[in-house]
Amino acid sequence: MKNFKYILLMVTALAFFGCKKNQLGGKSNIKGRVEHHDKAIPHARVYIKFNAKDFPGTDVSKYDTYIDADHNGNFLISNIYRGDYYFYAIGVDDAIAAPGTVKGGIYLKVKMLKEITGFVVPVTED
Repeated sequence: MKNFKYILLMVTALAFFGCKKNQLGGKSNIKGRVEHHDKAIPHARVYIKFNAKDFPGTDVSKYDTYIDADHNGNFLISNIYRGDYYFYAIGVDDAIAAPGTVKGGIYLKVKMLKEITGFVVPVTED
């Protein structure tokens, strides 16, 4: 009976701590920028899908969270765990014909607890 309680405690602890990957609340940060042909896309919305290596599609309701880029196309995602993430951004490039919508995405694997800088989410015209 003593072994059963120990095993149950271990399984519960692993389940609890194992669930924290691929979500916000960790210790890594990502500093990124949304770009179209090396030009910043201001105020783009960046959607994030946890535990994803492949493009989840254009239905933004399938993403787990989002963040808005600033007027320079920059964004900061704080407190992220190690794991696999897919980033999908939608914005407007005023240099192209109306409506000027640009969108696109990229996969990122966060391997260590650290700050990731210079991460670019590339977008393109429809």
